[in-house]
Amino acid sequence: MNWTSAQDLKAQLTRLWERGDLLREGLGEAAGAAQPHHPARDRLGALQAEAHDDLAGAPRAAHQATASRFPLRLTLKTPSSDDITRRFDAVRTWVAELSATPRLRLEWQEVRHRVQGSQRLPASAWIDSLDDALAWLGKRQEDSRFRALYATTAVRQPRLLPWLEKRPLRALELTDDWPRLLDVVAWLQAHPRPGLYLRQVDLPGVHTKFIESQRSVLAELLDLALPLEAIDAGRSGAQQFAARYGFLDKPAHLRFRVLDPALPLLAGAACPDLALDADSFARLRIDVARVFITENETNFLAFPRVDKAIVIFGAGYGWDALARSAWLQQCPIHYWGDIDTNGLAILAQLRARFAHVESLLMDHATLHAHERLWGREDSPRAADTTRLTADERRLYEDLRDHRIRPGLRLEQEYVGFGWLEERLKTIRAMDDHRSGAS
Repeated sequence: MNWTSAQDLKAQLTRLWERGDLLREGLGEAAGAAQPHHPARDRLGALQAEAHDDLAGAPRAAHQATASRFPLRLTLKTPSSDDITRRFDAVRTWVAELSATPRLRLEWQEVRHRVQGSQRLPASAWIDSLDDALAWLGKRQEDSRFRALYATTAVRQPRLLPWLEKRPLRALELTDDWPRLLDVVAWLQAHPRPGLYLRQVDLPGVHTKFIESQRSVLAELLDLALPLEAIDAGRSGAQQFAARYGFLDKPAHLRFRVLDPALPLLAGAACPDLALDADSFARLRIDVARVFITENETNFLAFPRVDKAIVIFGAGYGWDALARSAWLQQCPIHYWGDIDTNGLAILAQLRARFAHVESLLMDHATLHAHERLWGREDSPRAADTTRLTADERRLYEDLRDHRIRPGLRLEQEYVGFGWLEERLKTIRAMDDHRSGAS
């Protein structure tokens, strides 16, 4: 039997609740009191505009009291004439169940049946009011809490009303935290781009871990509430929350080893392993003639000695810290990564910062010389091939298109150490040749 049961009807209302429609409906004309939306922004401006557009464009929008969805007709599939003949007792049970359902109003029709005679059956099912819908779902308290959140926000931060209209269920989840979230928003409105660490925000009940745990929600709220000039649109995501809103961030550190004992960087230490914050690294004054970058820590630690050279422990997909070091633009750089699509994508990304970077041991010869050590790349990545040389591009396309073997990968730590030393001899010979020619 595929007739609509009382549970099916309730499920229709549940879907409206899960979409937030019933909470928006409950706002009534209060939503219409929202302030005009803020100018569109790179990320959450779209959310704000979308929230306003959704509410303004929907035929039963929350703030359009004259366009309420109630009384709401639910979809009702009824027994057929054949059902009445073959399953008459089941039909009577179905009718009794619907008739006994609280909050549900039925419209009836007389059906003349050749066997059972005249029968009175439900023709349509209605929920007459929002309160009836909420009562049936057991959501009256949630609706009351949401209206209270909305009323509080309308007074304290009216620019955030579109967010509540767009994300009512998420707002309910944040009920206990909402006052503190509004406090943080208000604090940043009073102290735009404060130039402090998050730890220095001095608000009752608000601590660093609270702000950090709510970064994604706060980013959406702050993008709506703050003036454009208080937001660094070039920073996004949870990891760049502090920079986006003008807080001081934990400094990025660069780890490097000196490969030449003759380089006087740290008295009494030959080839030291050091870590500096990015700004200090950018101010280094050292007679470096060549820089190597490797992604593998073992390779970093074991990298052979090279005259007037350092090796940097790589940062994967992220070169902002290294890019602050303008002196690297005048220094040959060699990047050694895995031979897979990710490794070549990282190389291309590094070249966006330092166009003169050369790859090291990322070629067909190295790949085929270590065939017995091939592995598999589980998550291939697209690379900007315009930043790859012709040979690198062919290698990338061979890997991407599985021309050698599906998902082929050679991790850099599997490359023989002798293979590395031979390549370094070639680099030294080229340096000697250039020195002799000059």
